[in-house]
Amino acid sequence: MITLSLAEIAEVVGGRMHDIPDASAQVTGPVVRDSRDAGPGCLFVAFVGERVDGHDFAPAVVEAGAVAVLGSRPVGVPAIVVDDVQSALGALARHVVRRLGATLVALTGSAGKTSTKDLIAQVLRRKAPTVFTPGSMNNEVGLPLTALTATEETKFLVLEMGARGIGHIRYLCELTPPKVGLVLNVGSAHIGEFGGREQIAQAKGELVEALPPAEEGGTAILNADDGLVRAMASRTKAKVILFGESDEADVRAENVRLTDSGQPSFRLHTPSGASDVTMRLYGEHHVSNALAAAAVAHELGMSADEIATALSEAGSLSRWRMEVTERPDGVTVVNDAYNANPESMKAALRALVAMGKGRRTWAVLGKMAELGDEALAEHDAVGRLAVRLNVSKLVAVGGREAQWLQLGAYNEGSWGEESVHVSDAQAAVDLLRSELRPGDVVLVKASRSVGLERVAAALLETGAEGEVAAR
Repeated sequence: MITLSLAEIAEVVGGRMHDIPDASAQVTGPVVRDSRDAGPGCLFVAFVGERVDGHDFAPAVVEAGAVAVLGSRPVGVPAIVVDDVQSALGALARHVVRRLGATLVALTGSAGKTSTKDLIAQVLRRKAPTVFTPGSMNNEVGLPLTALTATEETKFLVLEMGARGIGHIRYLCELTPPKVGLVLNVGSAHIGEFGGREQIAQAKGELVEALPPAEEGGTAILNADDGLVRAMASRTKAKVILFGESDEADVRAENVRLTDSGQPSFRLHTPSGASDVTMRLYGEHHVSNALAAAAVAHELGMSADEIATALSEAGSLSRWRMEVTERPDGVTVVNDAYNANPESMKAALRALVAMGKGRRTWAVLGKMAELGDEALAEHDAVGRLAVRLNVSKLVAVGGREAQWLQLGAYNEGSWGEESVHVSDAQAAVDLLRSELRPGDVVLVKASRSVGLERVAAALLETGAEGEVAAR
């Protein structure tokens, strides 16, 4: 973080200083909420959680080098006390962002946010120092913590914004006002919480509403291939740039194909030129993500050749998102177990089939959460798609939703042993241990709450003779 005194921080957050011998003491390190991350010069933010109270760790973090604690009560060590720790953290982030000269890029969407954010960051940091959201820290706490890692040298600040309801993105934009806003898509993720895709579009569009007008440099980057996203152009005064495979897109892809290993290749077209891209990532769905990143980079001054080179060399920065690992026996494990929604599940299945040409393919799938009344239909549709794509075997893991996956496959024509339902991750591991053969390709995917990353981890733990060892 940029250097601030405790007195300045207290004024910004409206806090009261307790047990602070020197109000001019400087916070020179990061702002952290995990006591294990505390170090010299940092500011520790004490949240009260369901199981852990951060205030209990105050003496330890100060001993580790923290300058002070930002909390809701005195803790016997230097502290700035506020009524609402989350609001104070947001106010501090807003203050720091205003002092920075960085260009703030914000993005949202129902699917692909984290992968696209990682691509944008890898492209932009070739041009100038870039700070970006780690993993999926895209909420009211994670976003300001990310913004507070920026320094005077930061030129680009790339922030992922998530939403669980109307008004959430508007609030995040108030904390960290973006200059460039990107909306990827409007899908079915969290549809149970929102009530419908139109409501999701209303929430996602709050990002473009928060942008400055075009004459002040505001730019809205919208998906030309998604009608609900494209319609958001009427909700902003910013300059509008379209990306996608549509002929009307300003940044578009032509000659899209997948390599033999399932990696997308295409001709990138921008207003300033064209160049060829062959990505290291897997699955055709990454083409849209790459075009979104290219549109951002083009607006921030990069050439088509620079963007294409960066996209071709970019990898996955976040865990459990289409992580592809080949075992010594030739079995390929695709760990996409971080999260799942209908759109990402279907994209992952298509990627699995593309990667598995001439090989046996396994789809180890579990529950997609927060789908509300659409849950039965969406799980049924994924099961049916696995059959239509000719996936060799579907392993549905878990309870009711997994049964719906298998039922969809059965009703689509999987009457033999092509689909099976197992109770939990360990049962899936036991099945795979007994039936996997060298050369097979295994996709593991479900919502985070299912914990199917344990299946992928078990498959990658090999004994001395190459046999899978389960935890």
